[in-house]
Amino acid sequence: MAKRVCCLYRVSTDKQVDYDSNHEADIPMQRKACHKFAEQMGWEIVHEEQEDGVSGHKVRAENRDKVQIIKELARKKQFDILLVFMFDRIGRIADETPFVVEWFVKNGIEVWSTQEGEQRFDNHIDKLLNYIRFWQADGESEKTSIRTKTSLGQMVEEGHFKGGNPAFGYDLVKSGRFNKKRHELYDLKINENEAAVVRLIFDKYVSEGLGFQAIANYLTEKGLKPRKLEKWSHNSIRNIIQNRIYIGYLKSGETVSPYLPELQIVSDKIFKEANQIRQQRSKAKAEQSRPPINMKGMSLLSGNVFCGHCGSRLHLTSHTKKYRRADGTVTRKVTIHYTCYRKSRKLSVCEGQTTYSMAKLDGVIDQIIKDVFTKMQGVPKSSIVSVRYEKELSEIKQNLTDAQAEYNKELKKLNMLKAEIIKCLQGESDFSSSVLSELITQSEEKGSKLKEVCNAAEAELKNEEQLLDELFDKYDKLISWAELYETASHEAKKMIVNSMIKRIEVFRDYKLNIEFSFDLQQFMNGIDCEPLKAS
Repeated sequence: MAKRVCCLYRVSTDKQVDYDSNHEADIPMQRKACHKFAEQMGWEIVHEEQEDGVSGHKVRAENRDKVQIIKELARKKQFDILLVFMFDRIGRIADETPFVVEWFVKNGIEVWSTQEGEQRFDNHIDKLLNYIRFWQADGESEKTSIRTKTSLGQMVEEGHFKGGNPAFGYDLVKSGRFNKKRHELYDLKINENEAAVVRLIFDKYVSEGLGFQAIANYLTEKGLKPRKLEKWSHNSIRNIIQNRIYIGYLKSGETVSPYLPELQIVSDKIFKEANQIRQQRSKAKAEQSRPPINMKGMSLLSGNVFCGHCGSRLHLTSHTKKYRRADGTVTRKVTIHYTCYRKSRKLSVCEGQTTYSMAKLDGVIDQIIKDVFTKMQGVPKSSIVSVRYEKELSEIKQNLTDAQAEYNKELKKLNMLKAEIIKCLQGESDFSSSVLSELITQSEEKGSKLKEVCNAAEAELKNEEQLLDELFDKYDKLISWAELYETASHEAKKMIVNSMIKRIEVFRDYKLNIEFSFDLQQFMNGIDCEPLKAS
């Protein structure tokens, strides 16, 4: 009776970038080679699985559906041989794939390659050779990845579009340049109609304080559709806000192009302000203010005002009184209050007032904001900014030192675990291969995250001048608000107030405890002022 064969075919790339290397065999070629090999060996192919665009170097076996299907068939004894074009079709992860192959062998499945023969595990030498084979495949995959990333990076570094679908706001135009296959490459050109929508998105986000979903809803209601979909989404607006292409920079991984003025749609200033707001909202750091998402409503404050006695949030309520005049006509007078939620509903004992007049409280806050602006305008910019700059620079250096220490510690641990793999293959380790594989995976993931932290801290430290420029820009923004505040619309005033004030606690008789935003508080410290309490 002929042996039953299950074949696995895999390609991991769509080969969009040319590089000087032998491309991996495509699936038709792999299938043809496996069928020919099985026929020569007198085997019968009973099952085939293929993976398109799955990286055997990045995606672990447990996350590959086709591998899990084949393992289930193996458990049910539905085939005798697993046949692949080359063993790296099973995977290229050095600390995992050898053990995947070994699992099939231990479960009574022969593992064959049309190019390399049968993979055996008769002794420790076989195990070691198997480990070395996949270690080499892992290295080759890494080299291929590096070559591809390098090619894309070089294109971007030279100021050229790397390929794919253009971002909203741009069209593809033929460049007159050709790749090695004589396919013409494309560059980007601003689509003026879409660019107007991009500018509108940034304006709504920065000037009116609308959130991603609110902007998406606004554009959809106005009939301004995205390129391919029926309506805008939260994610599509967020991607536009954080994409540096709109200030004239292409990006591929860590590589950034030189400034390309012909691609800039929005100003550097509005892009920077938008992303400062985005970071404040997403990270929700304790030291940062949270710009309000909803600028609607008559009140000056928005979600950041609390009862100083019980801590309950104050919400707006209205009360209407009817007055009958001598002539019999009825007039209505509406008063709006900030109301203590818990006290009004008798949910807790609160010694504060139940309500506070919106007009009176907003008037007090309005005067405090004006006083802050007056104090800042009376002190030179350099005196205010230097205090904040020195403090942040010191924090960045400490963050980098801490991150590097943690990364080096994890790297040392990872090297020890990899050394233990060799001992395991030689039968000299106290740990099983599965335990070591799991530990290595966890260590690599943690090391990767720590490396990202280190890179971020290093980049921040290298940009000392940029940091100082950002602080001057924040000062300029506050001063521009000072000049704008008196004549600003109610929505703009509300955005300014809620960007400057993080939390307000209101006590009886309108005594206030105000916590300003981190930026503003640091600037105020720089002019030896403590505007934290007002009464």
